[in-house]
Amino acid sequence: MSFEQAMARLEEIVKTLEKGDASLEDALSLFEEGTALVKSCSKQLDTAEQKIVKLVKGADGNPVETEFDSNE
Repeated sequence: MSFEQAMARLEEIVKTLEKGDASLEDALSLFEEGTALVKSCSKQLDTAEQKIVKLVKGADGNPVETEFDSNE
């Protein structure tokens, strides 16, 4: 499932749970599905973050590609 699909499904789950008319069993099932989707999205974001290249100005003022450092 793509990140966008997972986020769309999460939005559906949240709307359903916010209505408050789901049975306890259904609400728990939706909650479990939502938790798994959040974990999947988080993993996808972590992977994407590792691929990000940060542009910084070099000594001559032109952009230089450097590896992304999330500790900055």
